[in-house]
Amino acid sequence: MNRHRLLERFLQYAQIDTTARDGADQYPSSPGQLELGRLLVEQLQALGIQAKQNQHGIVLATIAANVPQADDLPVVALCAHLDTSFETSGAGVKPQVIYDYQGGDIVLPGAPDRVIRVADNPELDQLRGCTLVTSDGTTLLGADDKAGVAVIMEAAAWLMENPQIGHGPIRLVFTCDEEIGRGVEKLDLQQIGATVCYTLDGRGADEIDVETFSADLASVVIRGKNIHPSIGKGRMINALRAAGALLARLPRDRLAPEATEGREGFLHPYEISGGVGEVNIKVLLRDFDTAKLAEQAELLRREAEGVMGAFPGATIEVQTRPQYRNMAEGLKREPRAIAYAQEALRRLGRTAKLTFVRGGTDG
Repeated sequence: MNRHRLLERFLQYAQIDTTARDGADQYPSSPGQLELGRLLVEQLQALGIQAKQNQHGIVLATIAANVPQADDLPVVALCAHLDTSFETSGAGVKPQVIYDYQGGDIVLPGAPDRVIRVADNPELDQLRGCTLVTSDGTTLLGADDKAGVAVIMEAAAWLMENPQIGHGPIRLVFTCDEEIGRGVEKLDLQQIGATVCYTLDGRGADEIDVETFSADLASVVIRGKNIHPSIGKGRMINALRAAGALLARLPRDRLAPEATEGREGFLHPYEISGGVGEVNIKVLLRDFDTAKLAEQAELLRREAEGVMGAFPGATIEVQTRPQYRNMAEGLKREPRAIAYAQEALRRLGRTAKLTFVRGGTDG
């Protein structure tokens, strides 16, 4: 691949604000995802690749096979998502490029008090001599997953520029709103028609993620009774206090992100809004064992019942919806997917490391 061009692609994509908007009614949830998708279609078509952006903002492209009897070959898809996390701004990104990194702490120029320290990130010692890219400290960089987008785009360019490299049919898929659990909501798998799809949304070189969390989202609505505080005695039911009581009843020494690691799941209340009359809380339910999501939801409902008993007149409604499932469930149906990825790394003289990720992906 052309490393300089790869970097330039990433820097270009990073500066388009594609922040997902949690709770938005439309799909995709933000206009920047449509903008980036249109740019990718233009760049792919300029390479001679069939590409289009559908009505949902999803970009689909096909690199035609260039070997005989291609109909007998598996169709391989490469996937990445266009959106970035809603928890930090992705607007006005100013990337900092560090060429030939020589070690040491990294000061973020837009916020000098924010420092990426080797003591907290020991993997930096393994990156000496590499080119590193950070944000300036005032925004998200967006490497998740614009790094994956850039790699797929550069791989596509390389294949088109080197037709002597034989390959079967390749599908390119760029999805929207992965960060809010809606990445494949509008995806037509029959239209893609792939035997296997590799998602470029991982943590580092040589790692092949073979498991993810399974995920549900719980939406909690607490309804109280608002009345002027001057006459509130015996009449006001404060939904905010009930919300505080509910959150206090959730486990903190287990089943919480700050208390779990490895293959342990968790409940994560991450957003709260409202007032005396009504409070809305969003809670992430996560576990590698899909069946345990129902147990987490039941725990949440049980604690809600206890809070209603302590706050007579208050009502608490808990609803859950699926977000994504452990990719291992799908990989069981096509074990060659992992074996072929391992073989590809072996041919590059590298050793694959099979890993699990405490998160999710379009995969």
